[in-house]
Parts: sequence; C-alpha cells; structure tokens
Amino acid sequence: VLKRMEASGTGRADFAPGGDTEMIFVQFADPNTTVEGERAHPKSRHPVLSDKAVRQALALLLDRTGIQQAVYGRAGVVTANVVNNPVPVTSPNQKHEFNIDMANALLDAAGWVRGEGGVRVKGGKKLKLLFQTSTNPVRQKVQQVYKQACGRAGIELELKSVTAAVFFSSDEGNPDTSGKFWADLEMFANAGRDTDPWAFLLYFAGWELASKANKWQGRNRGRWVNAEYDRLLRDAEVELDPVKRAAMFIRLNDIVCGEVAAIPLVYRPSVNALKRGLVASISGWDMGLSSIADWYREA
Repeated sequence: VLKRMEASGTGRADFAPGGDTEMIFVQFADPNTTVEGERAHPKSRHPVLSDKAVRQALALLLDRTGIQQAVYGRAGVVTANVVNNPVPVTSPNQKHEFNIDMANALLDAAGWVRGEGGVRVKGGKKLKLLFQTSTNPVRQKVQQVYKQACGRAGIELELKSVTAAVFFSSDEGNPDTSGKFWADLEMFANAGRDTDPWAFLLYFAGWELASKANKWQGRNRGRWVNAEYDRLLRDAEVELDPVKRAAMFIRLNDIVCGEVAAIPLVYRPSVNALKRGLVASISGWDMGLSSIADWYREA
C-alpha cells in the first residue's frame, strides 16, 4: 500500500527504528479452571504451556521472515528479542528459526503423540490452544499463517479477534481484555516504549502479575515468574553504571526468550509520510513532529 502511494511521486514513507515489539505472549496460568473464584489465577499452572518443549516448538513454528515479507513489509523488522533498540541494550545472543521438522521432533521427544485428527495428546490433554489478538487486518493475517504452521506440527490453534476498544481496555466486567488474558496465547505490541527498557520489562516481573486483586491491571498478563529475572530487574532499577545496566537488560531479555515467556515477531519502526522535498529527521522514540524546528525544504 505504501509503495503504491509513493509511486504517485507526492512523497515518501519514512521508517524510524524504535522499540515497539510485536510479540505473542504465552499464558502460564490456567485460563480454563477457577481457583479462589478466579480464572487464570496466578496460583494455577497451565496444563500444556507449562511444558517448555511445547513453548519451544511454538517458537519454531513462527515464520517471522515469511510474515515480515508477506504481511508487514517495511513496517516490521524481524527479531528474536523482546527488547529491541537502542543498540547497547539489544541482545546479540538470540536467533530465530522457522523449523517445522524440529518442532515435531521436540514434541515427539516430550511425549506428545498424534491423536484424532492429527492433534497431539499427552496425559489426556490435547494440544489445542486459543490464540487471541485485537481486530486488525495485519494481526488476523499473522494468526492465519501461524495456525497453518502449527497444524503441521499437530497443534490446533483456535483463533479469536477482539475489538481493539475492548482488547486494550481496563473494563473489569469484560472477559476479553488483554489484561485478563483468558486464552492460551495473545499478540500485541507495547507501543511507545521508552529508550530505557526498564518499565517495558515489567511485563515479565513477578510482582506485576495480572489478577482480580489488582483489577487485572498488572502488566504481567502471562503470569510467568522467574526468580533470577525478578532479582536482576530490581538490581537494574538502581544500577547507575550505564554499561553494567545495559548488560543487565541484555540478560533480562535472554531469560525471557530462553524460557519462551513470549515469542517476538517483529519490531515496528515509526512510520511517517514526508512530502516530496521535505527533509526531516524523524525519531522512533517521539512524536512525528518532535523535531519540526529542524525541518527544511530542499531547494
């Protein structure tokens, strides 16, 4: 679409790197049982996704490169990291791979056997997962691509899209908010992340678990808890040495990715349109007009 607009010669699109990461969050609590009168209670454990082999298989089944090329185009940059940009806090350690054969091998080794209709089963539990996101043409295309790949590994995905006004709301009475996360997987991006990723990393902090007690406003919607992560995040909050702090952020990213608490897809640069002849330095960390005092028109 952007290329067709640019072909008119009126202007061009500008893509400024930022830190907005589109990712699939994994549910570690059980959204289908009630504990103390609450679904997905932090005390519960997911009967399927608690198995790390399943989470690793799910990561291998996400065709990031294919999705970027066919769906996002220049508006998405493939990544294996939850923390992207600036460079000093971006981990060089994570690699992404799309490998259906390896996903199948992992599930075979973990004891998930093909059952009726090719869907894998273990201990009476089917590998059938509910994958939700907001209603958005791009996200629905990603859901479809992911569903097809998962099906080839014996994982059945049920897709659900929720109106954005509901999905991103804080409505306590609505069961479909991203905060309640009464599903197995959900996808969205934390838009407008600061250059310092500390607050963003609260999405995985053990003291930020979303629950009825905090009206599902806790940032950790997946209810994942890791003692090393929590300790290091607390330390990073007060560390003043920028080099040490950057190393902490890289380690925090690597813990999340290593445990597959979330599956990163792309980071989304800030997209703006510039009229032909306009020279403007656009930042991916601020509003489009933030540097307007420095703009000028080419002669």
